[in-house]
Amino acid sequence: MQNRCKTPNKLTILMFALCLNGYSSLALAEGGYGGSTPRLKPYQELIEAEKFEAAIEILQTALAEKPDDADLLNLLAYSQRKLGKFDAALENYLKALELDPTHRGANEYLGELYLQMDQPEMAEQRLKVLDDDCFFGCREFDILQQAIEEYRSKNQ
Repeated sequence: MQNRCKTPNKLTILMFALCLNGYSSLALAEGGYGGSTPRLKPYQELIEAEKFEAAIEILQTALAEKPDDADLLNLLAYSQRKLGKFDAALENYLKALELDPTHRGANEYLGELYLQMDQPEMAEQRLKVLDDDCFFGCREFDILQQAIEEYRSKNQ
């Protein structure tokens, strides 16, 4: 009797690893605002409580020590956007994406900012970046896609 189990080939192993990586990325993204990690928790708690001014203050302090932290820049821009400070938010989202062009949170939120600024074509560009990055799909793509669809239906 022959053994029907085959040793997995390299492609199978690679696909399994990618699936695991996608799962862990999705799990991190569930916290929103750039991933749920202990170092971001104090900022996220302020943002979730809609204490955007306080969040901005402590994020600016944190960024003085770590100016090249894309997650902190994304959180700062998110807080600024929620307060209607679109120019500052745009600048900080772009800085975050300069450091990490595939930052899912920054791409989603920048797309939402573009919609708020009546620039749906620019939001579509962010959706394209997310589509390319989220091979197996991701929450940020789904949220931005829905926001674009809602924008288009309201502005026909």
